[in-house]
Amino acid sequence: MFKRLVLSAAFVCCSTWAAAVPSLESPRALVLDASTGEVLLAKGEHDVASIASLTKLMTAMVVLDAGLNPYEVLDIEPADQDAIKGTKSGVPVGARFTRRTLLRLALLASDNRAAAALARTYPGGMPAFVRAVAAKAQALGLQETSMREPTGLSPKNQSSAADVARMLAAAAHYPEITDITSQRMAQFDVNGVSTQFHNTNRMVGSPGWKILLSKTGYTREAGLCLSMLLEEAGRKVLVVVMGAGDRADRASDVIAIKRWLSGRELLGPRAASKLALGATAPARQ
Repeated sequence: MFKRLVLSAAFVCCSTWAAAVPSLESPRALVLDASTGEVLLAKGEHDVASIASLTKLMTAMVVLDAGLNPYEVLDIEPADQDAIKGTKSGVPVGARFTRRTLLRLALLASDNRAAAALARTYPGGMPAFVRAVAAKAQALGLQETSMREPTGLSPKNQSSAADVARMLAAAAHYPEITDITSQRMAQFDVNGVSTQFHNTNRMVGSPGWKILLSKTGYTREAGLCLSMLLEEAGRKVLVVVMGAGDRADRASDVIAIKRWLSGRELLGPRAASKLALGATAPARQ
């Protein structure tokens, strides 16, 4: 699907970007031209690893593909609580939301209960949802991907940076996904109280960033991950970084990639991370 562009010394010299190709802290990364599929930068792109909440991009696509009523009101039930890692949620058991709002909470705030409720209420329940995910992965040509549940909490939800980039490219064709994940924050009614939820990618909406689609992820097994469709230097680019050891490394990698795409001089990894405007705490990623 993607054309491979070798990052040789000759390419670096002849590139329209003056800066040297960045050296990334994350063990797995891929940067693609979204229009042509050219691989601009790759590191361990076929290494398979846990992907945490990057899973929720697939969850959203499968739910949207089903054509379910977005305004049907659904309850958050005890079954939607995280039994894998015991993470907290911004939505309490017993709260009621439309399917549309649950989708937005799962994507923007990376809420695990919202994602679980979407899968539980899929026609045929969780087993049918998991089968639909497998079918979607096959349709997208994701040969290095396996997903067992909708949130990404399971370490058995695995993929490669190459497959995540394909997933990201597919998600970009869903206006509902691009709309919500490109917002910095949103207000949702939770048990009658208007509550503010922030995008787990704090770079969204920040000065100098034009992020058209974004999804973060974190578990102990996956490390810190980030996938996004970014417009930089007049081109749209798919960016995937996986397995960063901490928030500073993830932020510095993405900032280094952005600066490289714009042709600006690269910063040192820790200096770059200071521009990240604060990364989101891992609990909900």
